[in-house]
Amino acid sequence: MQLTVNGTSHEVDLPQDTPLLWALRDGLGITGVKYGCGIAQCGACTVHIDGAAVRSCQVALGDVWGEVTTIEGLGTPDALHIVQRAWIEHQVAQCGYCQSGQIMQAVDLLARNPEPTDADIDAVMSGNLCRCATYPRIRAAIHSAATMMREV
Repeated sequence: MQLTVNGTSHEVDLPQDTPLLWALRDGLGITGVKYGCGIAQCGACTVHIDGAAVRSCQVALGDVWGEVTTIEGLGTPDALHIVQRAWIEHQVAQCGYCQSGQIMQAVDLLARNPEPTDADIDAVMSGNLCRCATYPRIRAAIHSAATMMREV
């Protein structure tokens, strides 16, 4: 099967019912996407397919409908995505395990709603769990990223 991830086309020789999460991690060695729960309840495995945030643990490889973007594809070491820069500015990460999923969900939120309220952020981000409880910093980083995006 042909799979485009982070702008690069890959030939993937895995069963069609393999969860995208495992195709990315085990098949392609892309480890920014994390396994958290396997039932789409924690958000650690969040990636984008054609720009929309999805839980990769619940999308079968054969059902992938477009280009996949993982945290590795958001920016470059020399030019981080605005949301990644805001995460650093607000020192969001503690253990960091959930952060790739959090960032991917936040990027999707801001693409759909460039001026989110606290309630908007809470509603969209509530499916992404953080055991370290950095939720206030996540919210602040999303507001900062929204401001930076409007200024660009």
